[in-house]
Amino acid sequence: MSVLRRGSAAGKGPAVTVVHTEDSPYGSRRLVVETDGVVSAAYLKDSRDAVVGAVWITNHDAAPAAVDQTRLDDGQTPMLPASHVRHAQGRPQLKRDALEVVWFEEGDGVAVLEEGEPLCVIPGWSDMARGIPGYSRDVTGQSPFAFPLDDEIEEFGPRIGRARDHWKICEAEGSWADFQQSVLGHLLQRLGPGGHYWHDVGRQLPGGNPGVLPTVGVTERPVRGDREFTVLSTVGMSRQRMPTVELYEDDVSPYSRIELAVATTLPSQRAGSIFPWLAQYPWRAVTWFAAGDVVKWYHEAHTFPLNTGETSWEGVLLLDDPSRLAGPVAPGLAGLSTEGDPVRWLWLVPITDEEHRYAKNEGSDALIRRLAQQNRSWVVS
Repeated sequence: MSVLRRGSAAGKGPAVTVVHTEDSPYGSRRLVVETDGVVSAAYLKDSRDAVVGAVWITNHDAAPAAVDQTRLDDGQTPMLPASHVRHAQGRPQLKRDALEVVWFEEGDGVAVLEEGEPLCVIPGWSDMARGIPGYSRDVTGQSPFAFPLDDEIEEFGPRIGRARDHWKICEAEGSWADFQQSVLGHLLQRLGPGGHYWHDVGRQLPGGNPGVLPTVGVTERPVRGDREFTVLSTVGMSRQRMPTVELYEDDVSPYSRIELAVATTLPSQRAGSIFPWLAQYPWRAVTWFAAGDVVKWYHEAHTFPLNTGETSWEGVLLLDDPSRLAGPVAPGLAGLSTEGDPVRWLWLVPITDEEHRYAKNEGSDALIRRLAQQNRSWVVS
């Protein structure tokens, strides 16, 4: 079953009331807490309003001896049986004023607190289509509709606390400036004095929402005596962890925070226009960027910012070790950390549509070897 509630058949079942709804700070997920007076549930929806995660929260009437098949058949959220719930006689209705929503830093999961205590959690890996619901405090036994929150509270409790601290820091006066200066100071040591700085580049994408995080700028580090190319780097992507890393890595810390950079001899204004596309991409698309990823340009090929007229580039390869390709020695950018996580810089190397398909079929390592054999440089010129 893909969702807890498919929508009641015409004329059947009580009306559903939305107790609370809230968008994530990145605008890519929406939480909806609702009740029909008999059962309350929470849904995590994507930007197209499709349910990506869900959890049964509680019964408000006395629990049946088995899952209420009649409600299921009518497309309603089922009542869980007495053997699976903490309150066999049901519990009072949820009160909006008693609820607090805490989005995980990555934006792909969310917790709902009641009177300051965790009520339910829908993590990023919740997937009702695969029988993986969220976690509820009022559940005592696993079911396709909810897992017991008590079983994972030792993990979720600290994570909720960290998330609350993260958003408090982000909202604190001067916190963005402090973060920005830490990144710029690091780049000053590694790359020398800065040139132009572009503010809030993530807002510049067509259709971009000016109220949506993360805030990302781009700094220019011009040519200097020991470097015949300009380096353009994002400033702000590493302030928050990327979504979904935990689905692929046991330890997310080494992979969760990145900035992007491009080394180029092209005019900075032109080359820098690559970043509005990528600056908010992981949080907008609810994904992550890893070394070796290839990303396809979202628009017509002739509009790709790094095109020179000689080759039609249609995407980028993200490279953590530029020495794998031809070109000068790359500046070392390691050494910065945010909230205890190391920040990695991934370099953008433009690729053709055919090279993008090749990487998808053969793997990025095969593409990198092929580009190296062609003497492709990591510097865009």
